[in-house]
Amino acid sequence: MTAEHGPTRDRPGPGGDAPGPGLRADLFLLAGEFPGADHAATLQRTVDYAHAAETAGFDGVWLAEHHFISYGICPSAVTLAAYILGATTRIRVGTAAAILSNRHPLALAEEAALLDAACGGRFDLGVARGGPWIDLDVFGTGLARYATGFAESLDLLLAALSGRAGVGADGEHFRFPQVAMIPRPVRPVPTWVAATSSSTVDFAARRGLPLLLGMHDDVTAKAAMLDGYAAASAAAGHDPAGVAHGSAHLAFVADTVELAEKTLRAAMPGWLARTGEYRRIDATPPRRRDLDAYLDHLLAIHPIGPPQRCVERLTASLDTTGVRRLLLMVEGAGNPDLTVETIHRLGDEVLPQLRNRR
Repeated sequence: MTAEHGPTRDRPGPGGDAPGPGLRADLFLLAGEFPGADHAATLQRTVDYAHAAETAGFDGVWLAEHHFISYGICPSAVTLAAYILGATTRIRVGTAAAILSNRHPLALAEEAALLDAACGGRFDLGVARGGPWIDLDVFGTGLARYATGFAESLDLLLAALSGRAGVGADGEHFRFPQVAMIPRPVRPVPTWVAATSSSTVDFAARRGLPLLLGMHDDVTAKAAMLDGYAAASAAAGHDPAGVAHGSAHLAFVADTVELAEKTLRAAMPGWLARTGEYRRIDATPPRRRDLDAYLDHLLAIHPIGPPQRCVERLTASLDTTGVRRLLLMVEGAGNPDLTVETIHRLGDEVLPQLRNRR
């Protein structure tokens, strides 16, 4: 794809206003549906958690996006981000992530530019390739956009968000004459790529974009992924040392490890089972995960339990990966009171220790 454009301003470093060497701590909210809450109540809880994050001293909130699956009931992370930005005053709000394979990248760029201007620059746009799900059929983008179109989509999105006066396309998946970017971005919108595969890591690295790393891998696997990123980024002429990646972690604070594990084991299996609602576009059944083994894995690698244990596990992640932006997923207890308590205990008892590290 080639993008036609007018004059452009210099683009800041990857991640835009993302942190330099200092630690940033954000919430990662999946809007998961747990027993006792309908869709509206689940979304209201998500908004409440964002308010609690601002009160507790977090730097930001990231919102997941899912379609046609109750594992996460937010189908538009950009829309929910807009609401939360309007209801808060300090924290940054990002999407983790808007599914690019389902969207026209120029339409997403217009929404991101509008939101960034309206909120005064507190918005972070995270995008994901997504999966071979039924969404592609429903929204009419098709399997090819997922299989071969991600790089072209990403380049068009970046061109539209760079501050250029206009953008056009003449590629395999997108072909249209130059059109004006209205609203024209008042600043290059910080853009991140959610990555769980080496191919997506490579797409991001070759463009100098920061990664959003998920909860599934341990710190050793994340470090290996970042080594691959650094090599690909350097080969493309970028400086990987200046990229502020983000790393997601399950987090839950309780007075003992036993209490933390008991609470999460009571709530999370039923919620994780909702991932079985994914439908492939070719109608073949998705791969079934051993949920008990997966939960065991999450509990073994993430910061759950007393505050000092959470500090130690997050410190190990910081030291091993070098990632200075933490995305803490706090909804695992499935109980709003416990979730808000965890948010405040993280803010009061965990984050100050991490921020005081030299």
